[in-house]
Amino acid sequence: MDLKDKTTEKLNGELKGLKMINGALIGVLSLLFIVCVYGLITKEDSSTFMALIVVPLALSVIIPLNYGNMKKIKKELELRK
Repeated sequence: MDLKDKTTEKLNGELKGLKMINGALIGVLSLLFIVCVYGLITKEDSSTFMALIVVPLALSVIIPLNYGNMKKIKKELELRK
């Protein structure tokens, strides 16, 4: 991702998009994790919930990557000021 070739408006748009996507991802993964834990605790046949709990744990790796990209964009925007 070469940030120097992009305009300031485009970088601001990408930053807003990353913030929205990251927020939605955190919300959905948190909800799925809570539902899986609740299912593991309350249901007798918990095999489905045990298999599903891997999904939010595996996809949570995307969150720090997005924060890293947001940090790079913010740094580039600060350099342009």
